[in-house]
Amino acid sequence: MATIKEGKNYSEEDHQSRIAMISRTVKRIAFKKQETGKTFQKGDDVEVASQEYGFIGSYYKATIISSIDNNKYWVKYTSLLTDDESAPLKGVVTASELRPLPPEQYETMSEKEFFLYDMVDVFANDGWWFGIISGIIGQEYYVYFPTTTDNIAYPSNVLRFHQEWLNEKWILL
Repeated sequence: MATIKEGKNYSEEDHQSRIAMISRTVKRIAFKKQETGKTFQKGDDVEVASQEYGFIGSYYKATIISSIDNNKYWVKYTSLLTDDESAPLKGVVTASELRPLPPEQYETMSEKEFFLYDMVDVFANDGWWFGIISGIIGQEYYVYFPTTTDNIAYPSNVLRFHQEWLNEKWILL
């Protein structure tokens, strides 16, 4: 990954070390199951944490259609479509893949400043992808995604600070 930085002068070694350390944290979070004691009801809006290879670390908005049993739900995705793109995608997910929708961050989407090494979510490819700000050039934020090893530039309006659902409340990371 190319060194991309603005502001503080980190050595290449320090920069890579910090990215590696934060990457381990991101991967640990992305690969863990959601820990919720919450029971979801028909009509609840949720985020589904993908456990599919190549999509780990991404979250997709969905609505609960019904409960199948104590551990499974039938959901309808908001932004994912069927293969023929004729209707919203529906599927069965486990409770460990679900979390409530995080609080809106309208003020963070374009008015707040993000900093090097912030843990963020990027709205891309129909979902929110968990990554680390690895560099800033002008108005573009380079986000490194440890689960895919991509490093891509984005404007601030598609970023939000990453939050985790822990002990039935949202924690800003």
